[in-house]
Amino acid sequence: MPATDYQGSSPSLSHFGRSVLSLRRDQVHSMEGSATPQYQNPSLEHELESFQRLVTERFLELSSANHDDLLSLSWVAKLLDAFLICQEEFRVILHNHRAQMSRPPVDRMVSDFFERSVKALDVCNAIRDGIEQIRQWQKLLEIVRCALDHQRSIGEGQFRRAKKSLIDLAIGMLDDKESNSSLAHRNRSFGRNNASRDNHHHTHHHRSLGHFRSLSWSVSRNWSAARQLQAIGNNLSPPKASELMASGGLALPVFTMNSILLFVMWALVAAIPCQDRGLHVHISVPRHFSWAAPLLSLHERIMEESKRRDRKNACGLLREIHQIEKCARVMNELADSVHFPLTEEKEVELKQRVQELSQVCEALKDGLDPLERQVREVFHRIVRSRTEGLDSLGRPE
Repeated sequence: MPATDYQGSSPSLSHFGRSVLSLRRDQVHSMEGSATPQYQNPSLEHELESFQRLVTERFLELSSANHDDLLSLSWVAKLLDAFLICQEEFRVILHNHRAQMSRPPVDRMVSDFFERSVKALDVCNAIRDGIEQIRQWQKLLEIVRCALDHQRSIGEGQFRRAKKSLIDLAIGMLDDKESNSSLAHRNRSFGRNNASRDNHHHTHHHRSLGHFRSLSWSVSRNWSAARQLQAIGNNLSPPKASELMASGGLALPVFTMNSILLFVMWALVAAIPCQDRGLHVHISVPRHFSWAAPLLSLHERIMEESKRRDRKNACGLLREIHQIEKCARVMNELADSVHFPLTEEKEVELKQRVQELSQVCEALKDGLDPLERQVREVFHRIVRSRTEGLDSLGRPE
């Protein structure tokens, strides 16, 4: 469905048709004649419909982002906020209906969800590595800004310093692009020539890991984001009417949360650099779900972004990464074209470019730390929810 169908408007929830619960009730009545549905529990039904409404509202808000906001640091933060809120409501439903959750067929569905959520923990680990990678690029941009952001005349020495950092930045981002396609082990120390990199590969890897606040977040060298996403989405299908009946309707929020988990992890991998990024994961949601339209619209828009010529080989679709690349390219071209002493025209252009670079630096400075905290919170919330869920089902870890 075209993304434009959902941009610039705020359709009411009724626009997306009857609730899935109502639809399923009709299906069951048509299948079983006048049989009374087993899950006529007004309180539970209200909880389930409230959860569907919450998910729909959150994804409508996310899908209303314009082109410039989509995949920005602020948008990714809203995405993780939505995940945490939906996940908390789902946890409450599991807690409130523990007895039903421990009976077939929903016990197997909940168990499958917890297995998928364990795989999502690895994605969180890799995303945290990717945020640290962006932080290293930010530091190099800051060196360029400091070198060239002077009121007095700028000389060749400042340009040489800026040029060195720009070269280091280009090498660092190129290393990351190569790792995305080849599963090569990422090297986070920039500005080394190939021979040096080969000779000191092991040493530099551990030195760069030393910058991390928590070594436990790092993923193994043969880990693949694409394979992990495929594992999360494997055999994910909506519940049948008979499963909804047998589960008292509880199969519905389990499928919904599975779909949210898959989409959020996929969007994180799309935005943030990580090993073996791959976005060709099948995300299929029946359109009668009220939240399907905005979720599928977002999926389509992100896929379209990944196919743009200037984004096709990007190490991450995060808007700020694109701005880093653009700033670095423009500053490189400017550095190559200057002659000393600088003309007044070149000084004006330089000030303008430094101002643009400063805006990118500030956006990264303001956004990366909160994003990392959110990813960490997602990680811990998944762990807590799984532990509580397994305890309530009476199963060991």
